[in-house]
Amino acid sequence: MPRLLRPLLSATTYTRLLHLWVPMLVVSVWLFIDPSTPWMPALFLVPLGLVPVVRRGEGVQARLMLTPGEPDPGISEAPAASWRDRLRTVLWLEVRMALGAATVFASVWLPGTAFELARCAWDVPPGGLPLLEWLPSHRALALLTPLPLLVFYGVAVGLGELITAAARRLLGPSAAERLAALEQRTEQLLERTRIARELHDSIGHALTLAVVQAGAARAAGDPEFTERALTAIEDTGRAALEDLERVLGVLREAERPLSARPTLADAGRLLESARASGAKVDAEVTGPVEAVPGPVSREGYRILQEALTNALRHAGPVPVRVRVAVTGGTLALEVRNPLPGAIPGPGRGSGLRGIRERAALLGGSAVTGPQEGDWRVRAELPLK
Repeated sequence: MPRLLRPLLSATTYTRLLHLWVPMLVVSVWLFIDPSTPWMPALFLVPLGLVPVVRRGEGVQARLMLTPGEPDPGISEAPAASWRDRLRTVLWLEVRMALGAATVFASVWLPGTAFELARCAWDVPPGGLPLLEWLPSHRALALLTPLPLLVFYGVAVGLGELITAAARRLLGPSAAERLAALEQRTEQLLERTRIARELHDSIGHALTLAVVQAGAARAAGDPEFTERALTAIEDTGRAALEDLERVLGVLREAERPLSARPTLADAGRLLESARASGAKVDAEVTGPVEAVPGPVSREGYRILQEALTNALRHAGPVPVRVRVAVTGGTLALEVRNPLPGAIPGPGRGSGLRGIRERAALLGGSAVTGPQEGDWRVRAELPLK
């Protein structure tokens, strides 16, 4: 099909035409009331456009009829939040009224012209349509009959494109709305980055514990110890599956509360998992840990989890000292364990980078590295 004829079979062409006709219904009603003031509806649009909710109604209508099926047509559905938005709405209503008047005139006059040309081709005098009283009767006029219909087709498509462009310009998102959308998109990207880091921490911790516990059970040759190790592996695996399900739910944009994430109040389970793997964990918790703000407590839990995972992964089941202290306006976390045979270089490993990144995002700091014959991870997070 020729490209120029595609709009003829497009539903959007007809919904746009209907959108242009709608304002003229108000004008038609007014002409029954007072035909001497046809400009009155356009004057009434000025106070109407200043009502904030009118912008929402016009936006919804424009999206449905001017851009049906488009996921992001660039037309806002939010009410007017500023005087600039209200003035843009007033201008939109006036433009819509003017283009609607042009559309109705073309819808009546152009098909009527085609009809009058056909009448004159059959030697019938013009029927009194404005501007056509002078047409002579002649057979050659039959050749011109399709011309007004083609012009009407072009006018209808052109005015539809014009009203759509005007809607995007005048009903499009304001600067504040675009900034809010950008901030929301940034938040989503940051959230996905955080989820990826959290998934690494949770699943990496669970796999490390499972490997260490299985190795320790095989080496011990003690049925009782093996039973405890298998139980610990099962519990750790279940916890990892819960974390994985929650993270995947967030990725599917399911509404899950942040409170579902583990906090320092759940650190006991973390320490027991490390002990079940064979590590001798000496833990000391001071201060009101339960009063730590949610974001700090959740990130503190992940830092502690990553530090224990690194200790088990690189040093094996060794004595580990854990210190958690809430003093003043700071949460201090410290994990120390004997150095393994090969000392990892500073800054290597995604886990260590994750610890430092988590601390930095909260305005705190983290130090990782060898000290006094031990490997030390220390993080300080502000509570405010």
